[in-house]
Amino acid sequence: MTLDTPLKHVTSEKELKELIASKKNVMVCCGRMGPMCLPVYDVMEELEKSGDYDHVEFRDMLFDHPEANYIRQLPECSTFRGLPFTVYWKDGKVVKATSSVQSKDQVQGILDAELAN
Repeated sequence: MTLDTPLKHVTSEKELKELIASKKNVMVCCGRMGPMCLPVYDVMEELEKSGDYDHVEFRDMLFDHPEANYIRQLPECSTFRGLPFTVYWKDGKVVKATSSVQSKDQVQGILDAELAN
């Protein structure tokens, strides 16, 4: 099961762990096709297409898929109540996690601060 977005999808915990281990900078938005998540997917798509963040791997993951337990159970996400859960990894470690809708400026701020080349 995947989300209906133009982003590349993560569909398993194994795939997610391999991505995190093999890529320096990773952003994964774990959500649904709903009003709080769609703006984040749109921002990710726009930033990915811009070419300004070619050093970041942008992915989505379906929140309700059992394999998303890995993200839902991260300590950084333990207090989250709103979707989506967006997690940023650098060199295999979580450097930031957010919940709920995020604007382009907010996402860019995190990318620039946490996932700079």
